[in-house]
Amino acid sequence: MPDIESKVVPGVLKLPVSTRSPWWELGRRVLLAFGILAFTVLIVYLDRGNYRDSAHPDADGITLTDSIYYTTVTLSTTGYGDIAPVSPGARLVNAFVITPLRIGFLVLLIGTTLEVLANQGREMFRNARWRKNMEQHTVVVGYGTKGRSAVDTLTKNGVAKESVVIVDPSSVALGEAHADGFAVVTGDASRREVLRRAGVEQAKQVIITTPRDDTTVLATLTVRQLNPEAYIVAAVREQDNVPLVRQSGADAVVTSSDAVGRLVGLSSISPPLASVLEDLLTYGEGLEVAERELLVTEVGKAPQSLPDQVIAVLRDEKVYRYYDPTVTQLARGDKLVVVRPSKELPWAPRPGTHGEALADEQE
Repeated sequence: MPDIESKVVPGVLKLPVSTRSPWWELGRRVLLAFGILAFTVLIVYLDRGNYRDSAHPDADGITLTDSIYYTTVTLSTTGYGDIAPVSPGARLVNAFVITPLRIGFLVLLIGTTLEVLANQGREMFRNARWRKNMEQHTVVVGYGTKGRSAVDTLTKNGVAKESVVIVDPSSVALGEAHADGFAVVTGDASRREVLRRAGVEQAKQVIITTPRDDTTVLATLTVRQLNPEAYIVAAVREQDNVPLVRQSGADAVVTSSDAVGRLVGLSSISPPLASVLEDLLTYGEGLEVAERELLVTEVGKAPQSLPDQVIAVLRDEKVYRYYDPTVTQLARGDKLVVVRPSKELPWAPRPGTHGEALADEQE
């Protein structure tokens, strides 16, 4: 799991990237620098008899303090010249041992600065490239339990992680979303600038799962102002707030508390029925609710006669129950909402019919 910087700047786009902790990296470089320093001090001190200090010309070599002083001014290229090697051996050690150590020390210091600048430039380039290529994507506001479940459902049904952007003000959510491989914009989703950084104006759909209904209303209003065409799905805690969120611009509103309460009630009345509903709500296990295209061979048939268990028909952007007289006979352009085994592709015809043409592809 990648480590994330603790400092979060509101409104800044963060693309997922796996890196070491910056504190670990800094500590490693500091230890390496001290290692070079200590090794050089040891070399100089072991050969201290071949060095002379101009301040004490009669002294027999230099002290440990002088060795530390000489090493620091040498590695930093300050070079005051008051202490110098006098024997040919000491000068060769300086030329072929201490000089490479000096270069390594400088590269370490300069390299750290250059890496910081390079990382900033690389991040800016990645952000610019991401913004250039990002359109018709999905923006998810809130990466709590509901947001993570929604994103998990999207990705398991074929939505690429690269086309999902998370908006959340929490640094914890930032770390979790990065660990899951998503781009993140940190900040309040009711602020226009934050949503613009997430590319809401070019988004195909927006999912709003904030922990507070008032925040959901403000976020929905702001999203709808920035993108009148986006399909907005919002989750609210209280049923009384559903009309308000719809008036704010949401196309679909899900009441989380009522849904949970109904499931709890059914569990007490009919545990098997509650088990089936929970199965339908759980991805990848047992049964799955799916939407698929109508096949040519299914045109004109009744929904109940198909091999799939049809529960609704989508026609002209309206939803009809399978028993509605309007959809007694299926027509070209219809889509089916079915219950099927989860191992089958959610939007594909049943196995054995994949090669058949779709009804809306035929004249």
